[in-house]
Amino acid sequence: MTLLSVPWLELAVALPLFGAIVIGRIRDPIISSNWSMAFTATTFALCLAAWAAFSIDPTAVPVSGLTLLIGRPVLMLDQLNAPLVPGIALLHFLTGLGTARTKMARFSISRLLLGAAIRIATFACVEPIDLCVLLMLGIIPPYLDLRARKKPTGVYLFHMGLFVVLLIGGLVASGTLAATLMMGAVLVRSGTVPLHVWIRDLFENASLGTSLLTVAPIVGMYAALRLVLPAASPDWVLQGIGMASLVTAIYAAGMAVVQNDSRRFLAYLVISHAGLVMVGMELHTVISLTGALSLWASVVISLMGVGLTLRSLEARFDRLPLTEFRGLYSASPVHAIIFLLTGLATVGFPGTSGFLAIELLIDGALSANPLVGVAVVIATALNGVAVVRAYFVLFTGTRHVSGVPLGITIRERVAVYILSAFILIGGFFPQILIDNRYHAAEHVLAQRNASDANHTE
Repeated sequence: MTLLSVPWLELAVALPLFGAIVIGRIRDPIISSNWSMAFTATTFALCLAAWAAFSIDPTAVPVSGLTLLIGRPVLMLDQLNAPLVPGIALLHFLTGLGTARTKMARFSISRLLLGAAIRIATFACVEPIDLCVLLMLGIIPPYLDLRARKKPTGVYLFHMGLFVVLLIGGLVASGTLAATLMMGAVLVRSGTVPLHVWIRDLFENASLGTSLLTVAPIVGMYAALRLVLPAASPDWVLQGIGMASLVTAIYAAGMAVVQNDSRRFLAYLVISHAGLVMVGMELHTVISLTGALSLWASVVISLMGVGLTLRSLEARFDRLPLTEFRGLYSASPVHAIIFLLTGLATVGFPGTSGFLAIELLIDGALSANPLVGVAVVIATALNGVAVVRAYFVLFTGTRHVSGVPLGITIRERVAVYILSAFILIGGFFPQILIDNRYHAAEHVLAQRNASDANHTE
């Protein structure tokens, strides 16, 4: 059996599902956490192997039991999702690795592995009907988390119910109606204003790890690239997504500046960046789409870095209000440095992976529409203000005194260091990311052009 003939993706989905069943029977949270490291690390390795096999021969399609059962491939890689799948697996591994001992009893490892299987399968899907099924399955893990914590689920279920209705409607309808319904589904899943309330509610009521893994990968962008952009959708559909996303980016960035709670600040920061990423798709030029795809890859890493840092701080200080200066730098300088680095990376600070991505997105936006370019700059600037304000409130202004050590643990340190390494490597060697995403942008636009040609005929 050669590297190309192994069904790596199917194994990468099956392994965490098996792990969720096994770990569900273990009651000791420490043992569960250790086992989760083995499952998520192996899953990440399987996803890397799938990417390597695709790089060797993009046309090879391994025959698996799932393919034989359904009669066609379900999970596959192309230029767009080849690096995204191992990235999603890495996020789950780092989330489990960065879970502090004080949170292990409250954070479900089984749901972490279940979510990993669903999200990896989602990002490995190409066919619309398969993707829609997996997008609907992705609703389950956050709902289970809310139920386990005995938190209200009404807001989440209302928005996800609307998302499911629009998604199914887009599948069964045709023509302009189908494109419109798909656009609505994408906007709901992306947390576009005024349908963003579910994201804020999720961050406030669910575990921070579950919230981050649900929202930070910006799965709405992937759905838009697979279900809306390649289809023969009218230009006004993409323009509608772009304008709604632009308004969302500016609104959420402004809200992030004035938040008095760290979780709400993070929620609005994620919503704003999801809007910025979606703007580049609406312009559908090679430059703007390359910038959007590069920014997408960058902000997923940097937002996870900010989120895992706040999660680590919450394990020591509980929920963190942003109403007074807390001076936590003296208690844990590493937390402060990582928070500032990952936070500035989200707004494209020079030397980080987001710098050139933001430049490409702004350049493409200015070329297509100067007003859109100016709006992107405003949203980015407001996000920068929000990050710096949160840093000063959390880490400066006084000196925190504690009788117990509050420094970062080795596991948490490794998790945030890995994320920081990706940010810095992407900043100093941006051509690796940009070149890969440029080919992905060409691939997506070629699919759209081919679809338009078929529709015209």
